[in-house]
Amino acid sequence: MNTSRNIINRVAMGDVFRRKAMVSPNLDAIVEYRNNKRLSYTHLELNKALNKIDNILRELNIKQGDRVALASPNSLEFALVVYGCMKAGVVVVPINYLQGHSDLVFTLNHCEAKALFVEDSLIEKFEQCKNEFHFLNHWISIPVTGCSVPSTYLSFNHLLENASDLENEDLIINDRDPLQILYTSGTTSKPKGVETSHLALFINSLSAAIELGIKKESIGTSVMPMFHCAQHLISTSILHMNGAVLIFRNFEPESFVKVIEKEKVNFVFLLPLMWKALLEVTNIEKYDFSALDTCMYAMAPIDKPSLLRLKAVFKCPFILGSGQTEMTPVTTVFQDKWSYKDGNYWGEALVTTDQAIMDDNGQILPDGEIGEIVWRSPSTMSGYYKDPEATAEVSIFGWHHSGDLGYFDEDHQLMFVDRKKDMIKTGGENVPSVKVERVLMSHPSVAGVTVIGLPHPHWTEAVTAIVTPKIDTNVTEKELIELCKNELAGYEVPKRVIFVNDIVKTATGKFLKAPLRKKYANLYL
Repeated sequence: MNTSRNIINRVAMGDVFRRKAMVSPNLDAIVEYRNNKRLSYTHLELNKALNKIDNILRELNIKQGDRVALASPNSLEFALVVYGCMKAGVVVVPINYLQGHSDLVFTLNHCEAKALFVEDSLIEKFEQCKNEFHFLNHWISIPVTGCSVPSTYLSFNHLLENASDLENEDLIINDRDPLQILYTSGTTSKPKGVETSHLALFINSLSAAIELGIKKESIGTSVMPMFHCAQHLISTSILHMNGAVLIFRNFEPESFVKVIEKEKVNFVFLLPLMWKALLEVTNIEKYDFSALDTCMYAMAPIDKPSLLRLKAVFKCPFILGSGQTEMTPVTTVFQDKWSYKDGNYWGEALVTTDQAIMDDNGQILPDGEIGEIVWRSPSTMSGYYKDPEATAEVSIFGWHHSGDLGYFDEDHQLMFVDRKKDMIKTGGENVPSVKVERVLMSHPSVAGVTVIGLPHPHWTEAVTAIVTPKIDTNVTEKELIELCKNELAGYEVPKRVIFVNDIVKTATGKFLKAPLRKKYANLYL
């Protein structure tokens, strides 16, 4: 196929921004308040900036299909790099910079990133393991905080100022060409790279807009980390609808609601704990939120009393979105009209997604029966990068297997029951219990350990370690927590370590977690 024919009918995410520049050239696309200044790009300015990123990558000899990593808190520059890579046909790898040392090294080496864009505030962290990265040829610093930068780094601002903003139309991009790799914690000790195509994000960003109520020219928020699949999808959906994304580096409830009022925001996405924090803002009822169309939450339900007050304050529907990175990521929406129902509901599938409940033999189960939640959709991942075995494992019987258990109620609304594997969800992040267990077991005084998630009013689930110490040893909670802090990301560190003489095991020697969850269910409540 020649490039002329390809560009006429292809699905390529980079083309989205060219279209928006033609349709809404003077409307804001991305906005950030930084140091008391309002910084912004219109859709036309954004497209030109993305063309510059494309040309920068070409000058650095980064070719179509190469991987480029990005490590940065939320910022305008983050958006430029992510979407600029998409225009260049380069596979972008947004890095969870909160990871520990070993996971950072693994991620960058596993994806064989040839270049790394890194905000200046994070350079010291990456410098500590710089010699362990095997494939990086280019280090580009993004100056935001004024931290010192070694002379070996290229300057993002300098590159941007000197790059051409001309549109390139010489790439042949196929719908299922790789677009991005998002690393997610699996049940093993190392993250898995979820490889997603242009088509997957294109379909999910449009279908999510339909189901979540993101209207044309909506103004929405980007508060969650932009490296996270959920915020990435929401921001892309807003831009896909000719809208504007308000980027927040930090979440400060009082300043947040002031911006929401000032900018006449239409769509807000926050975690339940963030929504509840807004209720504590002084005189919250006196703010003008009349522009709001939809409020969204994810990762966990909101308790009924808080939800009722939120709806009274913000005077708009509240909806819950669910899914996983492997689905790019939204699959299921619990609409406001069903909010009277009690329980951990996920709701109904997106218009482009099949959703079913399956038993272990591949049989689809009727409503009311508990089984594994499975999906089919064009937005499903292409696979786990370099891991065909794991890809095949989640693709049996012609469905993508979520690893979660649930059932459909009498209204065919999906109810989440539990995870098939012991993944802990804390503060919106996934923490594999086995990963924390391995760190704790490395301590010479620990004989046995099991890690569980317990209900927590702030974190949804709190990582909690149950430890049996070796006989005649003296190990403290503080000592084990410090060990974890040195090896794990902050959100993976146990909130508590409980010492016991023994842990009930199965006949095969595995620790039984269910009795522990029941015994300590009220530890943090």
